[in-house]
Amino acid sequence: MSPASSWLEAAARRGILTSRYPARPAAQEEIPLTGRPPRPVGGSVGTPEAVAACPVGALAADGIDEGRCIRCARCLATGFEFRGPVETARLRRDDLVVPYAAPARPEDAAAPLVGLKRSLHIFLVDVGSCNACNLEVLALANPFYDATRLGLFFTNSPRHADVLLVVGVPTEAMVDPLRRAYEAMPSPKAVLAVGVCPISGGVFRGSAGLRSALSDVLPVDAFVPGCPPTPLQVLDGLLKLVGRSRPREAVPT
Repeated sequence: MSPASSWLEAAARRGILTSRYPARPAAQEEIPLTGRPPRPVGGSVGTPEAVAACPVGALAADGIDEGRCIRCARCLATGFEFRGPVETARLRRDDLVVPYAAPARPEDAAAPLVGLKRSLHIFLVDVGSCNACNLEVLALANPFYDATRLGLFFTNSPRHADVLLVVGVPTEAMVDPLRRAYEAMPSPKAVLAVGVCPISGGVFRGSAGLRSALSDVLPVDAFVPGCPPTPLQVLDGLLKLVGRSRPREAVPT
């Protein structure tokens, strides 16, 4: 048997491994431990110990700012667990501040690129990151996530892009290049902030030479929290821009 025949037979036995998300809910093996935001165990109130343990001020007694949470897991030792929804992307920054006891809220903001449902071109810009978010975003191009099956394509030029996907905390040196990239994009266009760094500054908030958030530089149309967010969460954010995302999961009690 030739090596080629052996490889083809093995592939046939293995079957299709590409994710079925969003046509089906995310399988458990597709969601790492930190792929969900933290929630209090058996209650709707965070303890003072949990609030004090959070290094970025994401936790309060009655809710969490998912746009700040870096998934450091310090709160897990104070009565929390990672059990929030997978679909964490939101079209408004204020909607990332989520009460623990609140039911899932319907998305009431209009999708900015609803007319581009079946073909979306994405230009990725790193304005100052640790590269973790880059790797999660680029995983969408691999055979498992296969974003092209949903009409999502990466492009090397902002002139061909519908979405400016930004990772990292905006450094002063990248502000002008980022604005030029945005201005080069044709309309309609949207900006997607991926990770807590462009949303709130993350652990770098307040550091010299950095902007606190991407919204200080450009209008942001959607936010994907996480540190880093998983590929499915990035996919959720992209699909929200065109009005194709799955409903936000209810948080189990």
